[in-house]
Amino acid sequence: MTPRRKILAAVLVGLGALAYGISPIDIIPELLTGPIGLIDDAAVWGAAALGIVKLLKGRNPGGATPPAGA
Repeated sequence: MTPRRKILAAVLVGLGALAYGISPIDIIPELLTGPIGLIDDAAVWGAAALGIVKLLKGRNPGGATPPAGA
């Protein structure tokens, strides 16, 4: 993956996480469960942050090793 594609992927992951956080459609809605509903948002944001860091550091966010010679 080229550096430009890594940056684009990182931006898209971040935008996706932000969209999920402000979306009224949630796995655990805040209106029904109060602060407990923020747990799924925090989990998505944390996973997105980890994915962005791995993308920008050059690691594979899926955890698989790249093929030999890549």
